[in-house]
Amino acid sequence: MNIATHLLGPTQGVQIKRALERYPERLAFKDERGEQTYAEVYDLIGRYQAVLEAAGLKRGDGVAALGANRFEVWVLGSAVQSMGLYITWLHPMGSLADQKFQVHDSQVKALIVDETYYAQRGRELAEVAQKSGLQIWSMSPADFASDLATAAKEIGPQPFQTTVKHDDLSTINYTGGTTGKPKGAYRKHFSLGPSTADILANFELPDTPRYLLVPPMSHVAGTNVLPTLIKGGTVHLMNGFDPAKVLETIEREKINFTLFVPTMIYALLDHPDLDTRDTSSLEYILYGASPMSESRLREGMERIGPVFGQLYGQTECYPVSILSKADHQNQDLLLSCGKPVESVDVRILAPTGEEAEIGEPGELCVRGRGAMQGYWQREDLTAETIVDGWIHTGDIAKMDEQGYLYIVDRKKDMIISGGFNVFPREVEDALTTHPAVAQAAVFGIPDEKWGEQVTAAVILKSGHEADSEELVAHVKELKGSVQTPKEIIFPETMPQTAVGKINKRALRDLASNN
Repeated sequence: MNIATHLLGPTQGVQIKRALERYPERLAFKDERGEQTYAEVYDLIGRYQAVLEAAGLKRGDGVAALGANRFEVWVLGSAVQSMGLYITWLHPMGSLADQKFQVHDSQVKALIVDETYYAQRGRELAEVAQKSGLQIWSMSPADFASDLATAAKEIGPQPFQTTVKHDDLSTINYTGGTTGKPKGAYRKHFSLGPSTADILANFELPDTPRYLLVPPMSHVAGTNVLPTLIKGGTVHLMNGFDPAKVLETIEREKINFTLFVPTMIYALLDHPDLDTRDTSSLEYILYGASPMSESRLREGMERIGPVFGQLYGQTECYPVSILSKADHQNQDLLLSCGKPVESVDVRILAPTGEEAEIGEPGELCVRGRGAMQGYWQREDLTAETIVDGWIHTGDIAKMDEQGYLYIVDRKKDMIISGGFNVFPREVEDALTTHPAVAQAAVFGIPDEKWGEQVTAAVILKSGHEADSEELVAHVKELKGSVQTPKEIIFPETMPQTAVGKINKRALRDLASNN
């Protein structure tokens, strides 16, 4: 992409460096292990960069990383991207098969694993990486790799490198695919600044955020870290969602900002500690990633306060829209996902390809400076998804006269369960690898806790036997817990549509009445 240099401004590496230099004595991160100042984080970024460089990694090379919510993971991402390397984050709940595919497909030169939570998976991945000649590190001492902590200590203080160029590859974020394999949405560095600017401009972050980060940092929750630091705040890190621990932390640390998926909010509302813990410090609770029950949202606003904001975005373009705290006071807007953020354009296309009338549903298409450049090594999928400069999201939406967006359906069969995307084809493929399975259909049914529950219908081969527990374990081993069906039904036959396709609507009805 050819952009006049004087129009580009600072890279994200420069933004990170400036933020950390601005408040050297303030606390940048805090968790149960301790706390780190901005100056300490700044110092560690330079050390990590020197270690990677000494190992032979150079601008344009890639790093795959599997990490929990610890400050070193954010430091690693910042170090990698600021020196012109690109990073691909392995899904913390992904299967070994998908993670191995991602390491291979992304063409990285190094693998880094957080051994505190992923030691066994790290050993499995290290074995694969060694065969491919990759550099391998763990975050701290482990038995399967050299560790970054020791290397960083031994190499001593080093300058913070900001040698990245705007046209350098920055990230490859993998998302599920209908072809059975994940696909990587890739971005170059000129796409990062606009997304950060949109968060600062459109999200209602407190003046000095005390941000509680609970969902995986490698996904949407991590996008709020740099904006928090730019505003001089502190990121409080937590691994795993424990409602009692979350409420205790909010009270103790006077947390004023956090991000939850709806199932987390439901768990907080149902926990007895909500009525005894002090949550008055909360100024902003962002939620998104899956539909939220309107009744439970109302309950949240009544019991916690008018502090909720809804976000909408995709791996391919984030953020897209935001529903403000003030908007939530209008009961008619609670099902809306808000208005587009400042750098994103949207349009609703009817099946004819023309723009849909106000209030009429059509496919939501977006474009913006923070969008992906395309799918990594998949020109076919890129051409299908980006048409005439617009990303076709696959979501069916409508827009009202005031410009508010409403997601009404999904063009694709994607299921959103607990805030994570599940693609039925991948689960169906996993099920049908079982020797007893003749046919499988996977679909979502509404669920109060999960948003949607992954459900499967299975036809067994004649003369074979398998029960739900066996099939659930089979899928979990292949695809991980997120994509594992929570219920499996065994209909006598698969209902079909008039054109011979499996009728998933009929299966949903069957499962709901089962």
